[in-house]
Amino acid sequence: MKYSSFIVASLTTLALSACTGAGPAGPAGPAGGTGATGSTGNTGNAGNTGATGDTGATGNTGNTGNAGATGDTGATGATGATGNTGNPGNTGNTGATGASPPR
Repeated sequence: MKYSSFIVASLTTLALSACTGAGPAGPAGPAGGTGATGSTGNTGNAGNTGATGDTGATGNTGNTGNAGATGDTGATGATGATGNTGNPGNTGNTGATGASPPR
């Protein structure tokens, strides 16, 4: 009995050494599970400011204003200077001839 464990060990080693050659490949394993969804990407930078719009068209000319109110009556003018003295009158007609004295 003292050699029985040695024999068992030797037989085990022999049995294992016979199995060290590569056997045929086994069947393919099942497909792995779907991976987790990736993280959402970062938000992009804000776009550039748009160009300034064109200047609008010139507006229409406004309507003509209403006529102004009539002005106040002016002050009365100063009295004019006295006129020059008139020219002398014409000489009167010659008087009638007197009656002849009695005879």
